[in-house]
Amino acid sequence: MAGSTSIRINQQLYEQARQDAAIEHRSIAGQIEFWARVGRAALDNPDLPVGFIAESLASLSEPREDAQPFVPRSSRSK
Repeated sequence: MAGSTSIRINQQLYEQARQDAAIEHRSIAGQIEFWARVGRAALDNPDLPVGFIAESLASLSEPREDAQPFVPRSSRSK
């Protein structure tokens, strides 16, 4: 990690981040950083669905060796 800065956030937001972080196997700080990246990308790309943005960003953090190649549906049945 490059560095960190302490900030104050609403307790309810913290608790939601704590719950979601446990489900997503992230730290609380990592969860809040992920939400911030999703929000920023959503603002920068208003035509894209937020779910698509979130899934795309999550996939970028996965190890490349765990990635599965994309196979178009038209090629699957041949």
